[in-house]
Amino acid sequence: MSSLQQRTLPASVGRWHPDLAITLAGLLLLLAWDATGWDLAVVSLFGDARGFVWRDAFATSQLLHGGGRVVAWALLAALAWAAWKAPAGPGTSPSRAERGRWLGITLLCVLVVPLFKQFSRTSCPWDLAQFHGVAIYVSHWHLGLADGGPGRCFPSGHAVAAFGFFGQYFLWRGHDARHARRWLLAVLVLGAIYGLGQLVRGAHYPSHTLWSAGLCWVICAVAARFMTPRSSSPQ
Repeated sequence: MSSLQQRTLPASVGRWHPDLAITLAGLLLLLAWDATGWDLAVVSLFGDARGFVWRDAFATSQLLHGGGRVVAWALLAALAWAAWKAPAGPGTSPSRAERGRWLGITLLCVLVVPLFKQFSRTSCPWDLAQFHGVAIYVSHWHLGLADGGPGRCFPSGHAVAAFGFFGQYFLWRGHDARHARRWLLAVLVLGAIYGLGQLVRGAHYPSHTLWSAGLCWVICAVAARFMTPRSSSPQ
């Protein structure tokens, strides 16, 4: 490799292999979960023929679901403000341009997953006949097969209110690894809480939340591969 090629290598090249390994490991775990067929068994712990007692509860419906959306948009606004106030050039913290690009990736996550849902024929757990609905259980792997319900429930759109911020981990890891890890942990914890809230309401199966996390991670990992600024390498 020539010295010129060394100097123009993207800084993300060294991180692409770990990102790819994490992505593949996550996909294998997702496929393993789907293979167990435990989605219905898990959601049945929270519902019966009368429906889901937590469906309209304040803690799950208004606090975690409605409030979660407010928190996500408020956080997005705060990050936009931070991007506007950030220095234009490179420094110890992400530049204005870097922050702006990753805000765009977050918005992409917010748009892509709900758009994917519009083409899904999978209905929510609360739509199943055994939970006082009309549909029958059909795995989301049976593409195009109607279950008798309204569909448009796979994957979880609400979980993106947390997982859409995976981008902040990718943004910060080249500047402050500890801060990046904090972002990653916060996103994972918040996503799990949102997913649990939707699970007990009967709004989504566990796999719906897991696939939302996977889609957001893949979008961010691919973006990191191509968007990371180029760095100089020693000759």
